[in-house]
Amino acid sequence: MTRRELDAAGITDPGLRAAYGRCRRLNARHGRTYFLATRLLPLERRAAVHALYGFARWADDIVDDLDRRSTPDERDLLLKRLEGDLGHALRTGGGTEPVVRAVADTADRYGIDVDLFADFLASMRADLTVTDYPTYADLRAYMHGSAAVIGLQMLPVLGTVVPREEAAPHAAALGVAFQLTNFLRDVGEDLDRGRVYLPADLLAAHGVDRSLLLWSRRTGRGDPRIRAALVEAEAMTRDVYRTARPGIGMLDPRVRPCIGTAFTLYGGILDAIARQDYTVLHHRAVVPRRRRAATAAAGVLKVAHARWRATPATDRAALERKGPGRG
Repeated sequence: MTRRELDAAGITDPGLRAAYGRCRRLNARHGRTYFLATRLLPLERRAAVHALYGFARWADDIVDDLDRRSTPDERDLLLKRLEGDLGHALRTGGGTEPVVRAVADTADRYGIDVDLFADFLASMRADLTVTDYPTYADLRAYMHGSAAVIGLQMLPVLGTVVPREEAAPHAAALGVAFQLTNFLRDVGEDLDRGRVYLPADLLAAHGVDRSLLLWSRRTGRGDPRIRAALVEAEAMTRDVYRTARPGIGMLDPRVRPCIGTAFTLYGGILDAIARQDYTVLHHRAVVPRRRRAATAAAGVLKVAHARWRATPATDRAALERKGPGRG
């Protein structure tokens, strides 16, 4: 966390500043797409966003345990400890883990509904035992806690120009759209962890099951049935993006460039998947660096425009009189 971001957010306690810094590093390391977009937020709101995503990343890392050094029972115990630590922090402002201290402070500052954290941790716990989802409705129930609540947690931080309850369904949909995008991109990696997040009924409609996915992952060979299922999953995901899009205009104008940039970058992952002909079982689809940079640059221009429009007219006139390069 940069000093300017922490100062702008009014976070003065040295321990809390270090805790927020830990969250920022987690977000930077694991969430490259959204971290890039977060740089477009007003300074005073970045710390809270890093806290929310840092906490989510911390819990997700416990569940995934990519080094496979712990058993499911041990991971369940770690999740229970995290849940207890969070409950204590939300009540008292304490907390053992730095990420817990930061997210509890954020929840208090912005009045975030604490039930959203309980829903999130319930979905994280499901990942310890649930390895597939029979229907899209089953997957949506899981994604309420794993993705929709993230969008809902973000709303008080971002601010809206409409009643929050009006923007909430769109914010939830955006969280789901991002996660569905990740599920498509990470089909192969999730399969390595024993999980299939694409609904079984969607796969079965194209003659696909887990054994066929495993065969393709193992041999590096494609199959038209798998491709057809992934094409349908992409179309399903784009439908969720269309539901989410109107919510961007309901946000505080100063944060719209950030969320709009994230919207474009995550949608770009779907474009990359299509360009690679849906070979996600064998290759990780990524947005080209040049395209990421161009999207971010466009976001910067939108930020500058939003700030300009938010500047009182008398101050804008003074800036115009000074001319470029003289400030």
